[in-house]
Amino acid sequence: MALNDVEHCEACQIHEDVVKAVTDHMPDEDQLYDLAEVFKVFGDSTRIKILYVLFEAELCVCDIAQLLNMTQSAISHQLRILKQNRLVKNRRDGKSVFYSLADSHVKTIISQGMEHIQE
Repeated sequence: MALNDVEHCEACQIHEDVVKAVTDHMPDEDQLYDLAEVFKVFGDSTRIKILYVLFEAELCVCDIAQLLNMTQSAISHQLRILKQNRLVKNRRDGKSVFYSLADSHVKTIISQGMEHIQE
Protein backbone atom coordinates (compact mmCIF):
# COMPACT_ATOMS: atom_id res chain seq x y z
CA MET A 1 0.00 0.00 0.00
CA ALA A 2 1.48 3.29 -1.07
CA LEU A 3 1.45 6.31 1.24
CA ASN A 4 -1.00 7.98 -1.13
CA ASP A 5 -3.49 5.15 -0.49
CA VAL A 6 -3.76 6.07 3.19
CA GLU A 7 -6.04 8.92 4.21
CA HIS A 8 -4.09 11.64 6.03
CA CYS A 9 -4.41 15.26 7.07
CA GLU A 10 -3.81 17.83 4.37
CA ALA A 11 -2.42 20.29 6.91
CA CYS A 12 -0.69 19.47 10.18
CA GLN A 13 -2.62 20.88 13.12
CA ILE A 14 -1.94 19.52 16.61
CA HIS A 15 -5.02 19.31 18.82
CA GLU A 16 -3.25 20.05 22.10
CA ASP A 17 -6.22 19.28 24.40
CA VAL A 18 -6.73 15.82 22.94
CA VAL A 19 -3.01 15.06 22.87
CA LYS A 20 -2.67 16.05 26.53
CA ALA A 21 -5.72 14.01 27.58
CA VAL A 22 -4.37 10.92 25.84
CA THR A 23 -0.85 11.47 27.19
CA ASP A 24 -2.23 11.70 30.73
CA HIS A 25 -3.83 8.27 30.37
CA MET A 26 -1.04 6.46 28.52
CA PRO A 27 0.45 3.48 30.35
CA ASP A 28 4.20 3.52 30.90
CA GLU A 29 6.60 1.96 28.40
CA ASP A 30 7.06 -1.24 30.43
CA GLN A 31 3.31 -1.88 30.50
CA LEU A 32 2.99 -1.28 26.78
CA TYR A 33 5.92 -3.62 26.14
CA ASP A 34 4.30 -6.33 28.29
CA LEU A 35 1.01 -5.87 26.44
CA ALA A 36 2.76 -6.23 23.09
CA GLU A 37 4.44 -9.42 24.34
CA VAL A 38 1.07 -10.91 25.32
CA PHE A 39 -0.32 -10.16 21.88
CA LYS A 40 2.75 -11.78 20.27
CA VAL A 41 1.78 -15.00 22.05
CA PHE A 42 -1.60 -14.81 20.30
CA GLY A 43 0.26 -14.48 16.98
CA ASP A 44 0.97 -18.22 16.72
CA SER A 45 -1.78 -20.42 15.22
CA THR A 46 -0.81 -23.48 17.31
CA ARG A 47 -1.13 -21.50 20.52
CA ILE A 48 -4.47 -20.10 19.32
CA LYS A 49 -5.68 -23.66 18.66
CA ILE A 50 -4.62 -24.70 22.16
CA LEU A 51 -6.34 -21.69 23.71
CA TYR A 52 -9.47 -22.41 21.70
CA VAL A 53 -9.71 -26.06 22.81
CA LEU A 54 -9.12 -24.92 26.39
CA PHE A 55 -11.90 -22.36 25.87
CA GLU A 56 -14.17 -25.39 25.39
CA ALA A 57 -12.89 -27.64 28.21
CA GLU A 58 -10.13 -28.38 30.71
CA LEU A 59 -7.84 -30.93 29.05
CA CYS A 60 -4.68 -32.86 29.72
CA VAL A 61 -1.67 -32.68 27.39
CA CYS A 62 -2.58 -36.08 25.88
CA ASP A 63 -6.08 -34.86 25.00
CA ILE A 64 -4.78 -31.64 23.44
CA ALA A 65 -2.19 -33.55 21.40
CA GLN A 66 -4.89 -35.94 20.15
CA LEU A 67 -7.29 -33.10 19.29
CA LEU A 68 -4.68 -31.12 17.38
CA ASN A 69 -2.92 -34.14 15.86
CA MET A 70 0.43 -33.09 17.34
CA THR A 71 3.02 -34.63 19.63
CA GLN A 72 2.80 -34.20 23.38
CA SER A 73 6.25 -32.63 23.27
CA ALA A 74 5.12 -29.95 20.80
CA ILE A 75 2.01 -29.24 22.88
CA SER A 76 4.04 -29.06 26.10
CA HIS A 77 6.41 -26.55 24.51
CA GLN A 78 3.51 -24.27 23.53
CA LEU A 79 1.80 -24.70 26.90
CA ARG A 80 5.00 -23.59 28.62
CA ILE A 81 4.90 -20.32 26.64
CA LEU A 82 1.20 -19.86 27.39
CA LYS A 83 1.78 -20.52 31.09
CA GLN A 84 4.75 -18.12 31.26
CA ASN A 85 2.45 -15.43 29.89
CA ARG A 86 -0.26 -16.34 32.43
CA LEU A 87 -2.76 -17.32 29.76
CA VAL A 88 -3.20 -20.90 31.00
CA LYS A 89 -2.95 -22.65 34.35
CA ASN A 90 -2.58 -26.29 35.26
CA ARG A 91 -3.47 -28.73 37.99
CA ARG A 92 -2.17 -32.21 38.68
CA ASP A 93 -4.57 -35.12 39.16
CA GLY A 94 -2.62 -38.30 39.82
CA LYS A 95 -0.37 -38.88 36.84
CA SER A 96 -2.22 -36.42 34.62
CA VAL A 97 -1.75 -32.67 34.34
CA PHE A 98 -4.84 -30.76 33.25
CA TYR A 99 -4.74 -27.33 31.64
CA SER A 100 -7.36 -24.61 31.50
CA LEU A 101 -7.55 -20.95 30.60
CA ALA A 102 -5.99 -18.84 33.35
CA ASP A 103 -9.01 -16.61 33.95
CA SER A 104 -12.06 -14.95 32.45
CA HIS A 105 -9.90 -12.31 30.74
CA VAL A 106 -8.38 -14.93 28.44
CA LYS A 107 -11.85 -16.28 27.68
CA THR A 108 -13.00 -12.76 26.82
CA ILE A 109 -10.02 -12.16 24.50
CA ILE A 110 -10.74 -15.40 22.62
CA SER A 111 -14.49 -14.79 22.33
CA GLN A 112 -14.03 -11.13 21.33
CA GLY A 113 -11.46 -12.14 18.71
CA MET A 114 -13.86 -14.71 17.26
CA GLU A 115 -16.68 -12.16 17.19
CA HIS A 116 -14.40 -9.67 15.44
CA ILE A 117 -13.38 -12.02 12.61
CA GLN A 118 -16.98 -13.20 12.09
CA GLU A 119 -18.34 -9.67 11.52
